[in-house]
Amino acid sequence: MIRRLFYLSLGAFLAFWVMRRLQALHPDHVARRTADGAAGMLRRVRDFTTDALGEAAERETELRAHFGLDNAESGKS
Repeated sequence: MIRRLFYLSLGAFLAFWVMRRLQALHPDHVARRTADGAAGMLRRVRDFTTDALGEAAERETELRAHFGLDNAESGKS
């Protein structure tokens, strides 16, 4: 009797789990997850690009100041 109740419970749990997994594979859910993933990736790329360009501009300013290129440019203009 206990064994049957165990297997009945196990079967109900597995059926519930399989139904949830199948619902997750529905095309609307897959498309939404893909779009969310792409949006997140784009956001990370934008953040990286912004940081990289800011650091490059800062380094360029440091190098221009170190080599005195800012003074040479203002004299030519």
